[in-house]
Amino acid sequence: MYQKFSRFALLLLASLAIAQSKPAAKPAPKAEAALAVKANLPSEETVNSFMQQMFGYDPSMTWKVGEITPSKAEGLAEVPVTLSSPQGSQVVTLYVTPDGKHALVGEVLPFGAHPFAEARQMLEKGVNGPARGPANSPVMIVEFSDLQCPHCKEAQPTIEKLLASEPNTHFVFQSFPLPSHNWAAKGAAYADCVGRASNDAFWKFVQKTYDVQQDITESNADEKLTALANDAGVKGSDIAACAAKPETNDRVEHSIALGKSVDVTGTPTVFVNGYKIRSLGMPPEALKNLVDFEAKQRR
Repeated sequence: MYQKFSRFALLLLASLAIAQSKPAAKPAPKAEAALAVKANLPSEETVNSFMQQMFGYDPSMTWKVGEITPSKAEGLAEVPVTLSSPQGSQVVTLYVTPDGKHALVGEVLPFGAHPFAEARQMLEKGVNGPARGPANSPVMIVEFSDLQCPHCKEAQPTIEKLLASEPNTHFVFQSFPLPSHNWAAKGAAYADCVGRASNDAFWKFVQKTYDVQQDITESNADEKLTALANDAGVKGSDIAACAAKPETNDRVEHSIALGKSVDVTGTPTVFVNGYKIRSLGMPPEALKNLVDFEAKQRR
């Protein structure tokens, strides 16, 4: 889900001991530093104990610890945690210091004279989803989305308004089904197959799925998605057969891996030439200004 559930992050910010690690007199080579971090990664048991101390007082709060890995920011361990309550869920990332005694919460930002170039290049090489708009456009917008995510549904009018005002941009839809959603992966598989069958039908299928999102369940997903594919203008039975193929699952997994490589943790996440938009609640004119700014830089 889109990360509007910010009270979790605020609670963590208020409660965590935020510390800066002191620079070593002689920095270790990168390879040695990476090995050192890997050897000192906190265990899932330790993270769960920490979360219990943080949120054990609230019986409505649950969490799930993701894969614990060395962070791109050298020396830190990266710990994604999905926090859930009756109001929704949010992925919060903890960055644990090498001594295991302190953690920062938030996001590691790219830095430098061209901070978004790496993400832009990775997206340009890796996208495999349906697209619209001129392929040679100076601006590529990539949306990572989940058909079961209510915030993705809410964001669609904003995205459509932006694309209508910027018809010369190249827009790509990438599936990023969240593991907490019980029919999202199936929806992504159907969407991939519809997109490969007909680009025009794909956009209709996505909108129709969002329109009846609340009526789709884990048990009726195949029936509903097959009917929606028919309504979008492709043969639903063929799409259902395609969705069950291993190669379709591989394509969806590729899209998920691409998202993770550019630090997507929730949906919807949108990139404009590699610039990660953290809130689609920003004013429409600000979104348009960003696209125009990127277009001028790339010309």
